[in-house]
Amino acid sequence: QVQLVESGGGLVQAGGSLRLSCTASGMTFDDCSMGWFRQAPGKEREGVACISWSGITTDYEDSVKGRFTISKDNAKNTLYLQMNSLKPEDTAVYYCAADFSNYYCNSFLAGGSDFGYWGQGTQVTVSS
Repeated sequence: QVQLVESGGGLVQAGGSLRLSCTASGMTFDDCSMGWFRQAPGKEREGVACISWSGITTDYEDSVKGRFTISKDNAKNTLYLQMNSLKPEDTAVYYCAADFSNYYCNSFLAGGSDFGYWGQGTQVTVSS
């Protein structure tokens, strides 16, 4: 019943910005933590950002701290990732995911194994 659909990806030059959106159905953000992950060609999937059920607590991968901001609008069932000062190394397919085992970002900090629901991804390409 849970469905997550990402949008907002595209091609930008280094230093530019994008805002990704993830619209959820069949669920409520009140019962889970939400995260953004990414996977580049030839690389393992990595966690980018996470937000707790309340929206108060957030966690970020070190390389995106200060550049990316995760947020959500519970009324719209939408998760966002604002990406500023983009770098070529940010190029990847970005996925949103839900963790119903944790209200907080415990799983994200431990590697994301408890994120059981995933979107199909949206491509972000940052050119030099």
